[in-house]
Amino acid sequence: MNTSRALRCSIIAFGAVLLVSVGTAAASADETNMGDQDIDVNVEITEIEEPGVLALTVAGSASTQLTESGSTELVRQFTGTLPTVTVTDTRTEEEIPAGASWYVLGSASDFTGPGETTITADHLGWTPALVEGAGEGEPFISVGGDVLGAEDGGLGLGNVEKELLFLGDSAEAASGAWSATAGLQLKVGADVEPGSYASVVTLSLFE
Repeated sequence: MNTSRALRCSIIAFGAVLLVSVGTAAASADETNMGDQDIDVNVEITEIEEPGVLALTVAGSASTQLTESGSTELVRQFTGTLPTVTVTDTRTEEEIPAGASWYVLGSASDFTGPGETTITADHLGWTPALVEGAGEGEPFISVGGDVLGAEDGGLGLGNVEKELLFLGDSAEAASGAWSATAGLQLKVGADVEPGSYASVVTLSLFE
């Protein structure tokens, strides 16, 4: 299965918002209550008989802003945090192929800035981490290694092979939800052209 979400740094993804509005009507001071009548509201929720699914979601508006932190006279550094990425598996163990595992990979596009100015994606790195309570301490859930950007001698998230955010053993993680995030680091030379830049990080879920 392949599910992907695009993030913009701004990081952009898809979501749904359900808005529920409740109105109230105030009783006039001179009205007399002639009695109350309660009405029971019941619902029967049947068990889902369809096969379960494996899906990826991104929290909130799925966007983040990198801000300058830790710069030196030679290198400017901008940091931020990837929105929480959750893999939900509603399948039973019987629905999962033997030996299967799922994993989330990420890659980034070049940053586009003023005019035709660009910062190549290999300057963007990340440090994956499990979200507290959503995978920590579980031996069947693990994160990928740190990815260094070009200024630190790494390949960055521009690597065409994509980089591992986190993974799980499908059978062990069945009927559960597991979340990860990542610290983001963009390092560029001090002579970088000033302006607003934007990149797209693509996350893909595979099994």
